[in-house]
Amino acid sequence: MPIELRHLRYALAASEHRSFRKAAEALRLKQSSLSRRIHQLEDELGVALFVRTSGGVRPTLAGSDLLRMAQHITDDVQAMALLAKVERQARAGHLGVGFYVSLSAGHLRTVLLDFAAQYPEIVFNAVEGPRASLLANLQGGTLDIAIVSGEADVPGLQTLPLWAERIVIALPRTHELVAQAAVYWSDLKGEHFLLSSRDPGPEFEDLLVAKLAAPGDHPAIVRHAVSRETLLGMVGAGWGVSLLYEAGTGIPYPGVVYREVCDAHGPTRVIHSAYWRHDNTNPVLASFLSLLRQRYPVAGAV
Repeated sequence: MPIELRHLRYALAASEHRSFRKAAEALRLKQSSLSRRIHQLEDELGVALFVRTSGGVRPTLAGSDLLRMAQHITDDVQAMALLAKVERQARAGHLGVGFYVSLSAGHLRTVLLDFAAQYPEIVFNAVEGPRASLLANLQGGTLDIAIVSGEADVPGLQTLPLWAERIVIALPRTHELVAQAAVYWSDLKGEHFLLSSRDPGPEFEDLLVAKLAAPGDHPAIVRHAVSRETLLGMVGAGWGVSLLYEAGTGIPYPGVVYREVCDAHGPTRVIHSAYWRHDNTNPVLASFLSLLRQRYPVAGAV
């Protein structure tokens, strides 16, 4: 008779309860069925596992050693089943991803596509919004992970620096700077900047002030409560210029040309990082973080 896992469990239950009757009750079996299976196991092993008495049963010396091995076997099988369950959940679960960069191109789009290819049954819940709102959603548990630029010190959140994304200037096609392969910050003095009041507009405003402001000279910035797409439409109409991350350059807009913005050290880049709750046990999140760490082992990797 081949030894089955259930036979080991029957013997372990008998050892725990010191009684075939109590073990059968705990397993919701007939006592005769449990006793017969344990007898069959002993016959197969050629060793008596228990000493039977009127007061119950107790393991023999050899039985104690074999039952310890049986316990290890059942523990390993249980661990294997749990690992398989986690893997199934990781391949057929949900992941809430928050961001405010464009998905038309860039690192985030590539990462999401790669993850979807590896785990085709995963359902993504994509949320685009301002950074403060995304981080609040993380704390509230309605998002699993948020990918934003800059740094945020929020209690209870873990962070992982990812990639560095280039800053790009959107110019009207007729603008004289279009003739240049790259644009320097000094070239942008006197320009009329169109920024969204939504993220990452405020970050771009801080960057413009840091790069272009001087005593008595502040960059001309007009904020609009519009989407990234509408803002680029305004640039194409010749109303001004705007800043965006390189991820937003994947879709062409009529009358708009993109150029890198550089300083003396080369293209200007901003680090993007992932944030998540330290107590989030979603197995899909663990798989997604594993992919991020594989792709971006060094913070700011291009």
